Amino acid sequence: MSNRVVNILVPVISVILGLLVGAIVMLVSGYDPVKGYLALWNGIFGDAYAIGETIRQITPYILAGLAVAFAFRTGLFNIGVEGQLIVGWFAAAYVGITFDLPMYIHLPLAIIAAAVAGGLWAFIPGLLKAKLQVHEVIVTIMMNYIALHTTNVLIKIVSDGGDNTGTIKETASLKSAFFESITDYSRLHNGIFIALAMVLLMWFILEKTTMGYELKSVGFNQHASQYAGMNVQKNIILSMVISGAFAGLAGAMEALGTFQYAATKGGFTGIGFDGIAVALLGANTPLGVIFGAVLFGSLKYGALNMPNEAGIPVEIVSIVVAIIIFFVACGYVIRYFLEKMNKKKEAK
Repeated sequence: MSNRVVNILVPVISVILGLLVGAIVMLVSGYDPVKGYLALWNGIFGDAYAIGETIRQITPYILAGLAVAFAFRTGLFNIGVEGQLIVGWFAAAYVGITFDLPMYIHLPLAIIAAAVAGGLWAFIPGLLKAKLQVHEVIVTIMMNYIALHTTNVLIKIVSDGGDNTGTIKETASLKSAFFESITDYSRLHNGIFIALAMVLLMWFILEKTTMGYELKSVGFNQHASQYAGMNVQKNIILSMVISGAFAGLAGAMEALGTFQYAATKGGFTGIGFDGIAVALLGANTPLGVIFGAVLFGSLKYGALNMPNEAGIPVEIVSIVVAIIIFFVACGYVIRYFLEKMNKKKEAK
């Protein structure tokens, strides 16, 4: 069994196991799993509106997954994608409501502001890791909370005590009249093109540039990279900044596309944390991240239909979705057993 076959089988088996255990949970709880999964399917593909909303949900997951995957590929664990997304969200919304500019300037400026904000937020743990060897996991986790409460304060300042920044101007919006017309006025927006472009950008940086080679080399072995003349500290910081920029762009998708504003939050969005599992499911590859984001985005949106159509309580739905995600996150365990079985066959 080749590595390529194993790479395909691992996510497929993970999803199937998740669905089976989820079905058992529904049966034990007294609900019909067939109706439940049919409602899930209809929530994802039931009509043009559902399809549009599903793709809209997938968009920030692609960028959050890229943020985590990029850090993983360069030897870092960016657990602060959620916080970087939140500051990117605020930055994009602030630029979107504050300036009066032509669209060809205003929209790119708002998107760039989100990427810069996310990158700067990731710069701090990158600097501490490079200069003082402070573990990035600890710093990024703490900075998630700082981001949440800081942006809440900034929103109140911008809105004179209100709970949201107000609607961004049309010149900074990612809304698409074309998508609205073909998806029955869903919130699907042009951000999906940006997300897919960033997939290509990550692939290009890591596989086709000297910078990408150095970033991967430093992540693989810092001592060997330093011996080869690479600037280890610079590459650690650069890796975190690029990862944070991807996360900031995920926030821009929400600010400029889905919601058109930034509002105070009582808790995290969850997109940044789910990005970890998206990256793991995609084996930290750009193309794999797309498939991971499709799974998570579909589950998140489609599950909203299960209480309405199948009468399954929200709590059970959350458990089922969490079980599927759990098995996906355990993909490495499944990979281990597949490789072990493969070795036994070869030994015979």
